[in-house]
Amino acid sequence: MTTIDTSATLVTMINVFTVEPRNAEALSALLAEATEQVMRHRDGFVSANIHRSTDGTRVINYGQWASAEALEQMRADPAAREHMGRCADLAVSFDPHLYTVDSIHHAAPTPHR
Repeated sequence: MTTIDTSATLVTMINVFTVEPRNAEALSALLAEATEQVMRHRDGFVSANIHRSTDGTRVINYGQWASAEALEQMRADPAAREHMGRCADLAVSFDPHLYTVDSIHHAAPTPHR
């Protein structure tokens, strides 16, 4: 389950793919396929969420792993590398980075009458 918590010890990798709008749906589907077939079966996998911008120019993979080491082991896996290469082929560019959760904010509660 995806966890957004400032005290979580998870590693969050956010990869922003820039795509031609005609490739956005195919990339989103390929990322989902790669996650189902390969990534989620690797040690340390926690969750993945795939987002597609409404204008079709960006696809974002928000993935969580138990540790940076688990993420690196996945990246070195030949099956994972095959899928990542196919995803890269659909993108104009991609920009993966590791992130921490620094703060969380929610809507103010509605007062009861």
